[in-house]
Amino acid sequence: MNIAVLTSIALAGFVVAFLHAALPTHWLPFVLVGRERSWTLGKTLGVAATAGIGHVLFTILLGLGVVAAGTLVEPRFGEAFHWLVGGLMIALGTFYLIRHHRRSTPDPMAAKAAPYGSDRAAMAGLFLLLALSPCEAFLPFYLKGIDHGWSGFVLLSLVLAAATGAGMLLFTGLSLVSARRLRLEALERYESAILGWVLIAIGLAVVLFET
Repeated sequence: MNIAVLTSIALAGFVVAFLHAALPTHWLPFVLVGRERSWTLGKTLGVAATAGIGHVLFTILLGLGVVAAGTLVEPRFGEAFHWLVGGLMIALGTFYLIRHHRRSTPDPMAAKAAPYGSDRAAMAGLFLLLALSPCEAFLPFYLKGIDHGWSGFVLLSLVLAAATGAGMLLFTGLSLVSARRLRLEALERYESAILGWVLIAIGLAVVLFET
């Protein structure tokens, strides 16, 4: 196993997963619902963490499918498999750039919190909202880590969990303590573009340096 290569994949995956977790959809609903229901900071962060676990587990489950499919496909593509992985990352990055340009840019903090009848209903709704929307940007890294076996898969899954948890809890906490003076609006507005360019850059690196 090439530890240096696996480390570089893990670091790049951490960056992408963290940027994905910075999307307002991964923390803003918790802020809005928490404020609407007068939850404490600890309770809101706890709900966000629980939903994040579901989000990560669903992504890992999809990652297992991606690895299984990749294991079948890799022998047929041989050296061209790196082109497939790199091309997938570039295509996904392009998708994020297109989404950024098509999306209108209203102030996300002006969004309305969905009405819930009880705390349990609110928690369940937030959990499902995030758990059923996997981190699709991370899936190509599972493909890239196929050569490193199950140890690579476990490492990437831990990286995904750490980056997602850090991003969600950081931005949820900052917003809850009224940290808008840190000017997170720029990140909120351009997160898709940033994530798109990062994925394209990583995809190009895979194509240029792994073939």
